[in-house]
Amino acid sequence: KTPAETEETPASGKSATTTTNKRKQVKLAEDADEVLEECRRLRKALSKKKSSSSSGNSIGGQSTETSDVPQSIVEVSEQSSDEVMEGMEKIALRVAKQILAKKGFQLNIPSRSASNQIYVKEWDRIVLGDKRSSRSFLNVKESRKSAITMRVLQLLHTVLGKRIHITKRDLFYTDVKLFVDQSESDGVLDDVATMIGCTRSNLHVVASDKGLVVGRISFTEDGDFIDCTKMGVGGKAIPPYIDKIENIRSDAEFVLLVEKEAAYMRMAEDRFYHRYPCIVITAKGQPDVATRMFLSRLTSELKIPVLGLVDSDPYGLKILSVYMSGSKNMSYDSASLTTPDIKWLGLRPSDLNRYDLPEQCRLDMTDNDIKTGKELMREDFIQKNPEWMKELEIMVKTKKKAEIQALSSFGFQYITEEYLPRKLREGDW
Repeated sequence: KTPAETEETPASGKSATTTTNKRKQVKLAEDADEVLEECRRLRKALSKKKSSSSSGNSIGGQSTETSDVPQSIVEVSEQSSDEVMEGMEKIALRVAKQILAKKGFQLNIPSRSASNQIYVKEWDRIVLGDKRSSRSFLNVKESRKSAITMRVLQLLHTVLGKRIHITKRDLFYTDVKLFVDQSESDGVLDDVATMIGCTRSNLHVVASDKGLVVGRISFTEDGDFIDCTKMGVGGKAIPPYIDKIENIRSDAEFVLLVEKEAAYMRMAEDRFYHRYPCIVITAKGQPDVATRMFLSRLTSELKIPVLGLVDSDPYGLKILSVYMSGSKNMSYDSASLTTPDIKWLGLRPSDLNRYDLPEQCRLDMTDNDIKTGKELMREDFIQKNPEWMKELEIMVKTKKKAEIQALSSFGFQYITEEYLPRKLREGDW
């Protein structure tokens, strides 16, 4: 027998017919144009808004013509490794001169205290004010922190010189006796970034992978071509090295930003992104720096709307706020970490009645939940959006919350086959 004939006849004599788990091909939905009509209208409106705001003086790509925008703030920018190293060397030189003058040494660092965090309504994000604090080695209370700062500067200079990346955990373990706790070395990283005026990613210290992306997007990552429609069911891990991503290409109509990994996996397995061309992203809860930066870059380059799918509780809305307005810990880098105009697609408090969610799927809010909800209602980014205020009022009044997975009570694929298409068709965000 020939090799081909041998392969066709199993040794057991049984039929050669085998079953495979080859995935079913998913095509563009027949009603895609109808469902995506409102989304396309939103995309055009956002493009006009961005183009109109691009004229005039700007900081971080946003206009400063409005009188309410503070003129003196600390904003960092992208820098090359050589530029960052030069900044470190200048700090070391100033310190050396102070020591030679027998004055000890003192570091001048932008203050990241709560009182120096400013929410700019026109930009819809938090920025860092111009207040500064000093860190003196001769001060008993500040000497250890000063030593940690200089040690971190030394280690980062070595990392940049080698042109490699390390994790925050790697940094901590280089001098455990001095740092004692990782929070000490982590905090100093942000101080170093503000002192030099570079983004934290420019320091080549990254956190572990957390975010995931799947759908109609491709790019090159450190020279390797990545097609996120062909990365298996789970999609692609969002790399911590966003600066190594280039040549982003996409035919997606929108980005679907999902709070929970379980909901993300449902959309990934159902290939929802083929039926209604989109990009699906999750950070598995509280967003990490890499996912926030990746989302910001996508929307900046692709100019497509972002629709958020989070739990119907105060914490889901807080997660959206971090993506939109930034976090206080990294307000100095909010320009590259925030994505304005995210739409709250679901799960909203009004959806509980609108979609007749069963009573057993509606959870009672705790006292802490209600307190957090009321605090959110006083936040500037909520007050500027009347529709979000109405939703929060419903939540606090009914004292009910629900998870995205509650939609599975209507069927495991209800979210991809009924809920999301209806939401998109009605422009209900």
